[in-house]
Amino acid sequence: MRFDSRSMRRAVALLIVLVAFPALAGEAPHYVSLRRNEAYLRQGPSYKHQILWIYHHKDYPLLEIGSFDVWRKVKDVDGTIGWMHHTQITDRRTVLFIGFSKSPIREDDAPEGKIIAYAQPGVVARLKACELAVCQVEAAGTTGWVDKRNIWGVGAREVFQ
Repeated sequence: MRFDSRSMRRAVALLIVLVAFPALAGEAPHYVSLRRNEAYLRQGPSYKHQILWIYHHKDYPLLEIGSFDVWRKVKDVDGTIGWMHHTQITDRRTVLFIGFSKSPIREDDAPEGKIIAYAQPGVVARLKACELAVCQVEAAGTTGWVDKRNIWGVGAREVFQ
């Protein structure tokens, strides 16, 4: 096979793009959480970029949608998108209770299971397991099952133990 200089330039340009922007190479979006009580969301992937938002809640869930070097492009529950240094986030899974009213936490994964607690919107919980419709979470010393529709930080079809 023979390459002309134009084909070679295109191949090199494509390689540079795929190395510089791994999300374009097929890196799947995944949920992460804040490592500390204070984290800075920036407009771009460097300390020179403007701070868009300061988060003040350790374990707050975010969706990582891309990366560049040591910077991660993230999206929060409200749809705000920006960049964070990788040291500000962790792969520890958490969820955020959403909605306009408190959500029941049940003893087991059955929809009619005994309610053992309620979580207000804005509560952050550790994610332990997920089935198609419900997830097991732990918040404030209580472990139980919640409807996926009441939390943000897990994929609609995500299942794991």
